Amino acid sequence: MKFYNSIGPNPRVVRMFMAEKGIDIPREEIDIMAGVNREADYLKVNVSGQCPALELDDGAILAEITAICEYLEETQPEPALIGTTAEERAETRMWVRRVDLNICEPMGNGFRFSTGIKMFENRMRCLPEAAAGLKDIAQDRLKWLDGLLEGNSFIAGDRLTLADILLFGFVDFFAGVDQPIDPELKNINAWHGRMKARPSAEA
Repeated sequence: MKFYNSIGPNPRVVRMFMAEKGIDIPREEIDIMAGVNREADYLKVNVSGQCPALELDDGAILAEITAICEYLEETQPEPALIGTTAEERAETRMWVRRVDLNICEPMGNGFRFSTGIKMFENRMRCLPEAAAGLKDIAQDRLKWLDGLLEGNSFIAGDRLTLADILLFGFVDFFAGVDQPIDPELKNINAWHGRMKARPSAEA
């Protein structure tokens, strides 16, 4: 197998997921700053022109971080990061969808349409007038999640799941760019500290 890696939160989510499972896959670095991911050679790998992507032993390509992580979970179930029962898996997928749609997507587009617009304006339709509102949406949902984390170690209670890894990849990245974590969100900040202390956070 081969993992097509780059800077940014998306590949980091998969790297952290793999590190938690003890999976080591050879990597090929893709320079997204230079736009290599939008060139013909890489588009043959991933038609969406995005990173990461996972090339399987038979040459098949998987893209999208959730799909890649689901595949890795099925091929190496332990330690379980999605779930060992139908209920656990459904709960994780529920939270992954909530985190992705309500926090990661508006957070990411808020960056692409503002601070990152020079990089993205020729790669996608950018809506700079929407940037501030998108960032506010992400912060509103983080505040909502902060209340739900009260008394819990992780998003799904006492289980570390893909939902935590996904959220951490985005929150940690954008905290260092232009969307810091609100210091008043004590549960989110405590959760972030626990996630950042995990060895896999260095992946």
